[in-house]
Amino acid sequence: MEKISRLIVKMRFVIFAVSLALLFPSLLGYLGTRVNYDILTYLPGEIETMQGQDILLDQFGTGAFSLYVVEGMEEKDIVTLRENIEKVDHVKKVLSYDSLMDISVPMEMLPDDIVSAFHNGDANLMFIIFDDTTSADGTMDAIEEIRKVSNEQCFLSGMSAIVVDTKNMAVKETPIYVGIAVILATIVLSLTMDSFLIPIFFLLSIGFAIAYNMGSNIFLGEISFITQSLSAVLQLGVTLDYSIFLWHSYQEELEHSEDRKDAMAKAITATFQSVIGSSITTVAGFVALCFMSFTIGLDLGVVMAKGVVLGVVACVTVLPSMILIFDNLIEKTKHRPLLKEFTKIPALIARRYYVFGLILLIFLPLALIGYSRTSVYYDLAQTLPDSLPSRQAAAELDENFDMNSAYVILYDKNMDTSSTNQMISSLKKVDGIDSVLGIDSLVGPLLPKSFLPEKITEELESDEYKMMLISSEYAVASDEINAQIDEVNTIVKSYDEEAMVVGEAPCTKDLITITDTDFKVVSWVSIGLVFVIIAIVLKSISLPFILVAVIEFAIYINMGIPGYTGTTIPFIASVVIGTIQLGSTVDYAILMTTRYIKERVDGQSKLDATTTALQTSMKSIIVSALSFFSATFGVGLTSSIDMIGSLCFLMARGALISMVVVIFVLPSMYMLLDGLIIRTTMGMKNCRHHGDGNRPHGKILKFIA
Repeated sequence: MEKISRLIVKMRFVIFAVSLALLFPSLLGYLGTRVNYDILTYLPGEIETMQGQDILLDQFGTGAFSLYVVEGMEEKDIVTLRENIEKVDHVKKVLSYDSLMDISVPMEMLPDDIVSAFHNGDANLMFIIFDDTTSADGTMDAIEEIRKVSNEQCFLSGMSAIVVDTKNMAVKETPIYVGIAVILATIVLSLTMDSFLIPIFFLLSIGFAIAYNMGSNIFLGEISFITQSLSAVLQLGVTLDYSIFLWHSYQEELEHSEDRKDAMAKAITATFQSVIGSSITTVAGFVALCFMSFTIGLDLGVVMAKGVVLGVVACVTVLPSMILIFDNLIEKTKHRPLLKEFTKIPALIARRYYVFGLILLIFLPLALIGYSRTSVYYDLAQTLPDSLPSRQAAAELDENFDMNSAYVILYDKNMDTSSTNQMISSLKKVDGIDSVLGIDSLVGPLLPKSFLPEKITEELESDEYKMMLISSEYAVASDEINAQIDEVNTIVKSYDEEAMVVGEAPCTKDLITITDTDFKVVSWVSIGLVFVIIAIVLKSISLPFILVAVIEFAIYINMGIPGYTGTTIPFIASVVIGTIQLGSTVDYAILMTTRYIKERVDGQSKLDATTTALQTSMKSIIVSALSFFSATFGVGLTSSIDMIGSLCFLMARGALISMVVVIFVLPSMYMLLDGLIIRTTMGMKNCRHHGDGNRPHGKILKFIA
């Protein structure tokens, strides 16, 4: 590594020029990467609801539909509006009262339940069917165009409308997230670094790595809007430590050498050797997300793991080059850091270890109780502000038609008339179902099939299946709708084993089941990976249990707080936060433990070793946690999308909680379990012979990193 380090120093101008040149293809890659705003598309393709979506698209030429409420408009104007909507690209068909039969035909000819499905007072309902999937670019463009031809009396709801509003909100706010993260990170670094200019170069170096990461996503084809919104601030938060370590190593080497290039070469070597273990645990946390069957975890995990690797590369190549090139400017802006070294507090914590051990025993059951009470929500619309068009439309739909959701039943086209009528009759009796709309439910003694326009029958029948629309008064992701779907599924499969129930509500029901399993899988995988890495890095059997337990304690506190405050968090947070917090903050514990082992091996007592480890690590841990906090807190404060805001709030709070737990609780573990640690850690065998009395502390080594 030393030869590579010296080559980096020698090629600093070339490296800086190449790093600038790579920004252009990164920009092209960023612009060429599609962003997916529909997280339901990340459900496993083999589940029945997703297979049903494929059948809808293949055999019916549709994968999405929206509900459209029109208020206070005359019937002739409604006809004109429907015709204008049908002219919009990617709108396949609009189902309304006047599309079922000519408007001159009395409404009394239709069954009462059909009339009530389309008409209530001065409000009328249309079902808009699209020729593409829910989140396809064509469908989203069609939603925007329909809104343009509508007036204030028209309200467009449905998953596609939610996706469009999510996209508009995310595109608008993502640059703000990055800007706030940069500003807050700059403030934190200005308070903790010894130069006003060096934070700028830190952020530039990380900015290059972020640009390379976002640009290289083009090879993935597309990324989710959650990944798009979070990856930059998350990458900033978890990789900023590497830059700080390089700078401190460089300053340390300058005290022993006047040759800046030689000092930087040694600093690069030291930095790479130190951060490689740290970065591996962070990467492991993100890799664990890839084991989710809900593949948004794979999306976020791959992008962030790649971002951490690129962050390390930029730290040992781009940043050293910039520091050497602009060294004179940096030197002119040097000042005394406002955050001083800690000496008295670590000694107090080490001597009062039993107090903090007792605090652990008290707070652990409280954290577990709070965690068990924390509730999550799965309704994707709930993540958006009530002021958005899709949310207003949902409210109008509920008010005028007592309808909160709609989904589709696909059943055998050749089912006999008697069985079909019995099935429809059973469906209409299910609690919460407002209407059952399909060819077989429309026709009857008063309305022969020949009265229906041919286009209607074509839209609702394929070569193998018939399609039936179910409207429900229950909200998506509620216990009521999930029970209703179970009952509907039982009914339709009793008549046709191949029948399918598909749509937003059934997909969300599957999402609840799948993510519950994913949470357990991801938690164990992340713990297992981090456990193995710690065992290898520290060459210990007991320390992986201790360090993981300490961080898991912090995670349970973080996730337990909503249980006491009554806050409902988005489902994705419950799945990924524990993994991210473990992978990104276990480094604090590893840093301190490495120093503790060194001091014990060098002959210090467990009290002196614990004190020294805390004294030399405390500032680094605080700076690291504050950096992570600054990168995520501002996003949580400003995001209008609750899914993004809640994730960032939990990550920001988690960083601070991990910091506090590591600083105050981990030293007590050293003191209480010292005997176990030295017996189960390679190279510490002789430590048991060292005195553990309260002898004077050894000289505190100068803080590094």
